[in-house]
Amino acid sequence: MPLSCIISDGMVLQRGKQTKVYGKTNKKEKLTIEFLGKTYETTANEEGMWEILLEDLEAGGPYEMTIIERGKRGTIKDILIGDVWLCSGQSNMELPCRRVMDLFEDEILSYSNPNIRQFLPKQTYNFHGPKEELECNSPWTSVTPDTALDFTAVGYFFAKELYEKYKIPIGLISAGVGGTPVEAWISEKSLEDFPKLKNLLHECKDDSYVEKVKKDDEKRISNWYEFIDLIDEGYKDESKRWYGESLDDSEWNEFFIPQSFEGTELEKINGSIWFRKEIDIPKSMIDMPARIYFGAIVDADFIYINGKLVGNTDYRYPPRKYDIPSGVLKEGKNIIAIRVFSKINIGGFIKDKAYKIIAKGEEIKLDGNWKYRVGCKMEPLEDQTFFQYKPTGLYNGLISPLRHYTIKGVIWYQGESNTCDTKGYEELFTRLIKEWRSAWNIGEFPFLFVQLANFLEPSKEYSENWAKIRDLQRRALKVNNTAMVVSIDLGEYNDLHPQNKKEVGRRLALAAQKIAYGEDVVYSGPLYESMEVLENKIYLNFSNIGSGLMIKENSLNQFFICGEDKNYVQASAEIEGNRVKVYNKNIKNPIGVRYCWADNPTNVTLYNKEGLPASPFTAI
Repeated sequence: MPLSCIISDGMVLQRGKQTKVYGKTNKKEKLTIEFLGKTYETTANEEGMWEILLEDLEAGGPYEMTIIERGKRGTIKDILIGDVWLCSGQSNMELPCRRVMDLFEDEILSYSNPNIRQFLPKQTYNFHGPKEELECNSPWTSVTPDTALDFTAVGYFFAKELYEKYKIPIGLISAGVGGTPVEAWISEKSLEDFPKLKNLLHECKDDSYVEKVKKDDEKRISNWYEFIDLIDEGYKDESKRWYGESLDDSEWNEFFIPQSFEGTELEKINGSIWFRKEIDIPKSMIDMPARIYFGAIVDADFIYINGKLVGNTDYRYPPRKYDIPSGVLKEGKNIIAIRVFSKINIGGFIKDKAYKIIAKGEEIKLDGNWKYRVGCKMEPLEDQTFFQYKPTGLYNGLISPLRHYTIKGVIWYQGESNTCDTKGYEELFTRLIKEWRSAWNIGEFPFLFVQLANFLEPSKEYSENWAKIRDLQRRALKVNNTAMVVSIDLGEYNDLHPQNKKEVGRRLALAAQKIAYGEDVVYSGPLYESMEVLENKIYLNFSNIGSGLMIKENSLNQFFICGEDKNYVQASAEIEGNRVKVYNKNIKNPIGVRYCWADNPTNVTLYNKEGLPASPFTAI
């Protein structure tokens, strides 16, 4: 049938008066659509593109739609009408429910809902201009314990909250792409004031350049892996590989897991490093489902138990959780061997993660001393070029063809990939919001976004990177009909992808209730509004204080103050009514204040009484 692939069985159509159905056929072709007792007719243009505006759709379903072209009738089945949300950004939006099962397994595996559905478009980039036709990865899918594992976790919990409150179908278009900076999501026109980005785009318009880089990367990476297998002392001889049970490792050195290689003799090694440990398994854990948890490893790993490969991961971020096949574990002595590839970063095992084997509720801890030996040293393996990160590519390839599909609004989680270069982020992000609204041409639809969570080692010190992006995100609230979820209390210092996506989804749903559904709810934590200097003290005013400001724990922390030298020092802070008083006895004429200005501020303490945290900020 002459339809976009998103116009398909199981789709969720946006309720209201502006819902499009569209596709491509022969030029000047006439089409008829029959839906909910009404008949719509249209004629395709010279390029074969056509669209029909459906009238006054109310939430409900399932329904069927008939499309008639040249006398042939086709049917789209199982259609719901409700609210459609575009879920976009980078990996923390793309992250599927299967990655948060440690926290929410019982909840996810016990929930089905045919009224919550997800559509996955293909992650396609294009540098030559906006595409019209959408490429699809998988069809509309409703929530079951199995399918939910592939739902965007943030979107999943967001949709559940909205459905439980409003009982209307929710459609999620999951269009997040891990690692992407903001400039990948905006048009060429919006790059006019950013010469560096325009130059990158111009470079990527050369198809021969793009193909050459891809082929060179593929060859370089393939050669690196082939060579390491050839020279790795622990792997090159198949009959004597170091994952064997009978290997004598008595002369190997010791290494405590978990820890980074930094500060050890392994710090400067790129290549292959092997680790081995003998453990005892009781009879009660044998011949039943078992799993090994091994934190996260920088950069890549192969894990063997008793000579059998049980899992491998080729990059640093995913938690290592591998099912152990039946028959691998045995009563008594068992040997675990890990082949670690340190490719370019300082290698290591991420601390404060789970390192254990679990079976039938019993567990064997795996942290502690291990034996290790270097298999081989290699030149660093530079990362490949990810063209989906380049300016405008995803706007052209993914967002532009989606603009025809009517939506309720956008939820957005991005910014991590711009922390190393914050220049221009506020302008680029605000342009993105306005440009997407212009592309859809359905008004200033709600745009709800997540401020970056806390990350990296806890710090009381000033930091330019994550703190600055958070403040630039906060400043984007000047754009009408937007809301920001503060997640400064939801992060994990040792994980770029914190697991508590349920609370992120809940807070996004609160924002939606206010911005999209007009509810009178407290949807945000306190947001800095203004300050007043009185008697060497700064008094801070906030919006979104709800029923009042509140201190979580014993006292306010993470406030810093400065005088005219702009040298910030730690300050005392107290709540006085609906304001916060900030001072330092050594600063006689304060002019500036900061709150939670660090990658991972310790002791986030300022909330409203509804339990929502205040946003980090800087003001002068």
